[in-house]
Amino acid sequence: QVQLVESGGGLVQPGGSLRLSCAASGSIFSAYVMGWYRQAPGKQRELVATITSGGNTNVADSVKGRFTISRDNAKNTVYLQMNSLRPEDTAVYYCNARHVTLPHAYWGQGTQVTVSS
Repeated sequence: QVQLVESGGGLVQPGGSLRLSCAASGSIFSAYVMGWYRQAPGKQRELVATITSGGNTNVADSVKGRFTISRDNAKNTVYLQMNSLRPEDTAVYYCNARHVTLPHAYWGQGTQVTVSS
C-alpha cells in the first residue's frame, strides 16, 4: 500500500510557474514508476509525465519544454516543475505510483492548478 499526498497547486497568471510535490509513504519508493496526470473539466485524465527510479522520463508533447518531472528517492518525493503556464494547463493534477513489476497502482487526492489572469 502506498499513500500519496500532493501539494503546491494554486492560482497563477499565464506565463507563471508552479512546482507540485508528491510525498509517498508506505512502501519502497524505488520500486515504483512515479507520474503526474491531469484532468480538466469535461475531459479525460491524461498523462503529463512519468519518471523511473533511475531518472528516465516520459513527457507529454503538450508540456514538453515547459514542464519538468524529477524525483528525490531519499525523500520519497516526486516533483513537477511547471513553467510558462497556459490557461489550457488548468486542471486537477494527480500523482500516480505504478509498481515496476506487480499490478499495483495508486493515486493521490489531486491538487487544483488554475491558470488565469
